[in-house]
Amino acid sequence: MKILVLNAGSSSQKSRLYDIETTPALTPGKPLWEADADWTKNKGQAELKISANGHSVTHQLPTGAREAVIEQMLQSLWSGPTQIINDPSEIDVVGHRVVHGGPKYRSSTLITPEVKNDLQHLIPLAPLHNPASLDGIDATMKILRKTPQVAVFDTAFHSDLPIESAIYPGPYSWYEEGIRRYGAHGTSHRYCAQRSAQLLGKNLQELRLVNCHLGNGSSLAAIREGRSIDTTMGLTPLEGLMMGTRSGTVDPSILIYLQRQHGYSADQLEHILNYESGLKGISDVSSDMRQILQAVRENNERATLALNLFIYRLRYFIGAMLASLGGLDVLTFTGGIGEHTPEVRAGACAGFGFLNLELDQAKNAASPVDEDISTATSAVRVLVVHTEEDWEIARDCWHLVHDSIH
Repeated sequence: MKILVLNAGSSSQKSRLYDIETTPALTPGKPLWEADADWTKNKGQAELKISANGHSVTHQLPTGAREAVIEQMLQSLWSGPTQIINDPSEIDVVGHRVVHGGPKYRSSTLITPEVKNDLQHLIPLAPLHNPASLDGIDATMKILRKTPQVAVFDTAFHSDLPIESAIYPGPYSWYEEGIRRYGAHGTSHRYCAQRSAQLLGKNLQELRLVNCHLGNGSSLAAIREGRSIDTTMGLTPLEGLMMGTRSGTVDPSILIYLQRQHGYSADQLEHILNYESGLKGISDVSSDMRQILQAVRENNERATLALNLFIYRLRYFIGAMLASLGGLDVLTFTGGIGEHTPEVRAGACAGFGFLNLELDQAKNAASPVDEDISTATSAVRVLVVHTEEDWEIARDCWHLVHDSIH
């Protein structure tokens, strides 16, 4: 079964083609073809990198339109040096990462006109991401008209949160209207929890695990018996940890104050919270942790403050997850920052010595992939896991299509 995966970010697009013959294992399979589009380097333009058959090509596309980029990306599957199939009809199913499924979508589902309409109405809950997913769905449906398309929801993994974790302490009518904590990064949290248990040779059902997905967008999940019982993102992906350009949790009265005293509009506040806050807002250097660390080495005080604040709030929310779990067996780091930044892992773990959690400093400094970086005597295992959202999406698609046939 040939499965095309589209993983849309707010300013990026990852695409992979897998060929899965039998029930897919957790260990990732190698894609036949991969393509990555990035809109961050030049405003209004996209850099498109495509690799297959030992060939790798890079295009600079003078367009900010995601659909146009995806159309060119798809053409490279059956033409040019990265051709890997002879005809579009060879693709059996397309899987799309969708950040927000709202209260209705609690598992992956085949995309119908009704589903597309529902995703359109959910845009206010994921304004940076759901529009990108819809663009990908529209682009692939135009070209792969008869190919089944599947939506794999980041919120699905958190759909069974205990009510005391899901509900906000406002009027109960909020909850009745669907205003609740939905979480995000669920596909990554689910994969990393399973992979952590596999690496340790343990049964996931017996582990209390906190997974730290740390990147431009960041969230934690408290996982017990293989299920998410608490998470840091909420109604939208804005709540919780400090992120690249997002504030994370702030006192809501700040927004009321800015409206009343300084005349800010809702649109202005939304822009500030999503695009001008977090690492970028505090440091005035960058939203990229690598550039923050370089500025720290140059004794930039604002960058140092941004790094320390990021680590402080990470520890703060890990503590909240610990309380929900009633203890901790495994702490896993993933995502661009989680996998590649020893300073952040060390800073986060330094707050939990009272749990007899101890990092192996040499292993941590090396940032190994899919390894335990705690000491042999540590009471808590600390892992670095490379998240494989694309493979997890492909696995979901395989099971959905396979089960519908059989």
